[in-house]
Amino acid sequence: MTSREIPFVKMNGLGNDFVVFDAREEPVRLSEKQIAAIGDRQSGIGFDQMIIVEPSPLGLDAFMRIYNRDGSQVDACGNATRCIGRLVMEERDINRATIQTNAGILKAFATDDEIRVTVDMGKPRLEWQDIPLAEEFRDTRAIELQIGPIDAPVLHSPAVVNMGNPHAIFFVDDIEAHDLARFGPLLEHHPVFPERANITLAQITGENEIRAIVWERGVGLTRACGTAACATGVAAARKRLTGRSVTVTLPGGPLHIEWRESDDHVMMTGDTEVEFFGTLDADTLAWRRAEQGAA
Repeated sequence: MTSREIPFVKMNGLGNDFVVFDAREEPVRLSEKQIAAIGDRQSGIGFDQMIIVEPSPLGLDAFMRIYNRDGSQVDACGNATRCIGRLVMEERDINRATIQTNAGILKAFATDDEIRVTVDMGKPRLEWQDIPLAEEFRDTRAIELQIGPIDAPVLHSPAVVNMGNPHAIFFVDDIEAHDLARFGPLLEHHPVFPERANITLAQITGENEIRAIVWERGVGLTRACGTAACATGVAAARKRLTGRSVTVTLPGGPLHIEWRESDDHVMMTGDTEVEFFGTLDADTLAWRRAEQGAA
């Protein structure tokens, strides 16, 4: 490996995929243009988010920096936290890891199944100014927002929740009946969301069972979004559509979400996968897979 090659690992949580760079010993600095090129699924490695693992300024196990495919930086990603938690726990042979993010400190816990990881996502933020919204809404369980004709809107009255990033959740009778690829960009950039928003369509399918699809800001349609699943679980409980412990099934698979009554923290549990290791040329952005199992 030359001095210009940077090792990485490709991981995913329920198909929500990441390219992870370890910058704890040597910094990894990439421009927005470079990040977007690496994330391109045709010409680059391809990812939903790029993760740079850095030393924690607070002396915790790691600091996790998160970038979307368009090069924009975001503060939280639940599926990535599970993946990075798994890497740190396996590396140090420990059963819990404390990870610092721009959204706060998150704790990851090992489970009886080595690929399943639980993350304490902290407390949801529910006040309008904390989402944030551009104007005051006293009840964030259903805000005044709609797409389509005034007398027959296609989507309307979403719940809004901040789980380290802003989410709008539309509860519908049939998620397949709506074209989220069409409406997602309009809603993501709606003026009511000054920091843009992740948009979820959610359908109650049984007692404490929810199906959901997500348009992720800066990414688009995604197979899974951990913070969206958390936000959906919280919103469903607030609207009394479910209890506080639910399974949210996304296109990539299920996540178990528990909004604990004891401390209001949201616990998220789901699978993780290491896809492959590789190296990236920092100058040309050419990449190659390492030999199977190589770090």
